[in-house]
Amino acid sequence: MAAPAPLIDRFQRRISYLRLSVTDRCDLRCAYCMPERQSFLPRAEVLSLEELHRLALGFVARGVSKIRLTGGEPLVRRDVIDLVRALGRRIGVDQDGGGRLEELTLTTNGTRLGEFAEDIAAAGVRRVNISLDTRDRALFARLARRDSLPAVLDGIAAARAAGLAVKINTVALKGLNEREIPDLVAFAHGMGCAITLIEVMPLGEVDEDRIDHYLPLTEVRRALETRFTLIPSAHRSGGPARYVTLAETGGQLGFITPLTQNFCDGCNRVRVTATGQLFACLGGREQVDMRAALRSADPQAALDAALDEAMAIKPLRHHFAIDHRGAAPALARHMSMTGG
Repeated sequence: MAAPAPLIDRFQRRISYLRLSVTDRCDLRCAYCMPERQSFLPRAEVLSLEELHRLALGFVARGVSKIRLTGGEPLVRRDVIDLVRALGRRIGVDQDGGGRLEELTLTTNGTRLGEFAEDIAAAGVRRVNISLDTRDRALFARLARRDSLPAVLDGIAAARAAGLAVKINTVALKGLNEREIPDLVAFAHGMGCAITLIEVMPLGEVDEDRIDHYLPLTEVRRALETRFTLIPSAHRSGGPARYVTLAETGGQLGFITPLTQNFCDGCNRVRVTATGQLFACLGGREQVDMRAALRSADPQAALDAALDEAMAIKPLRHHFAIDHRGAAPALARHMSMTGG
């Protein structure tokens, strides 16, 4: 039997990376991500863990070698560790008909990582991304609208103790964590963690005007260069970050710049929501209904057809902008729908 065709879009970009959301729910309410009174999906609309597993394997059969489980917050979904274990058993195993999962990772806010870190590591996950925008407890409570900083710091420690490689994700926010960023970088490297800085993304309505806290990473980088020596690095983690190494710490620092330096030419990923909607671009409306394919009379054929459609509609790039007060978000869809 011939191996299934790899996923290659119209611009000859090979898709090898799936970001799979297991829930849109989150136990934090980060101000730049969602409103305080966020409405979440009815549980009946969300794919079952079995469906998520079958969908993931369908991607692997078509050449996806890396899967990142996301949310919302993935660890708030009951029994999600069963999905982690099921996919972990597929790492390094050839799929029937072709394809091999090489890496399974997780993005989390860290609040429940203290409970799950050992099980995640035992299941085959080797790396996790943990969101941390500040180490100031009062500022954390203001940003996340929950006083959860101690739980996050405990989660980072638990992940390190379990042998997981940790990357800290920090959203750069003007007038909020701006002055703390150099110390956050030093903290991460002192813990043996990499850190990536991210520009705020204009997705979904929130309670504040994003332009008030939009901080271009070009400015952050100039500030960091007054304290650290930034050495260009060829390191890549499979996502959009571009890295430097700090001479003073030996640690890695990444920059994700959707607004100031578009990185779409090398895009190798798609995202699937917890309801099974494949978004070909985080910043686009192009989508394919994978749930309908999963629940069809011939799921395998329908999945392959849906993936072919996704490759045909994947756009060249997004068009994010935060350029004036009162601007509408680029998309009504919140980041918690499509995962970080």
